[in-house]
Amino acid sequence: MKIVPMLVTYLDHMGTDLTVVDAARVSMAKESEWGTVERYTYADQDFPEVEEVLKDADVKLITYLAEHSHWTPFSHPQISFRIKAPIFVARQWFKHMVGITRNEQSRRYVDEEPEFYFPDVWRGRPVGSIKQGSSGVVDGWEHAPHEVTQHALAIYTEMLEDGVAPEQARMILPQNMMTEWVETASLAAVCRACKLRFDPHAQQETREVAEQIAEIVAPLFPVSWAALMSKE
Repeated sequence: MKIVPMLVTYLDHMGTDLTVVDAARVSMAKESEWGTVERYTYADQDFPEVEEVLKDADVKLITYLAEHSHWTPFSHPQISFRIKAPIFVARQWFKHMVGITRNEQSRRYVDEEPEFYFPDVWRGRPVGSIKQGSSGVVDGWEHAPHEVTQHALAIYTEMLEDGVAPEQARMILPQNMMTEWVETASLAAVCRACKLRFDPHAQQETREVAEQIAEIVAPLFPVSWAALMSKE
């Protein structure tokens, strides 16, 4: 039985923080350009490295747009990922739909042995009146979930070998089976989804996917990301 971790992989992106600025300034028939700063990265460097940065006025504009929920300029930059996660995480993540396009792997067409996800620990129910999230650790479940998954995998394999259609045989596979999809989203959509999944009450596994996405997106759009994620 193949057990693998969740993984978000960068594929491509379009645009920069300047894309957001120019999308906003077009309403006044204006556009901006990069400013530059000179940096010395080591002591005996003969010539400085020239780095492109947003001008102060453009940083302030992005902050203003985020604070006042002017989201359309943030929808022009696009980011593409390849995401591998268990089905129960994918179905939660797929609730975020606006500004996002996805194509997912289908076991109607894929016959390779499925991969599965297992958490490091099994968490307990949330404490008090809160119904979402989890709390603490419940011991004693290190083996049974693996055994059940292994049994389901064995039956699935036997069904395929006996000629059962993959589109039907797949129904017995558990929700911890890994699925994979390509996702292209606007910067606005990515920030909105990640911010919601960073909430302490969000499921931890889904939060881990959001954290991996954030590690990719934040360096690509540092000013916009900081402004959008800091907005209340």
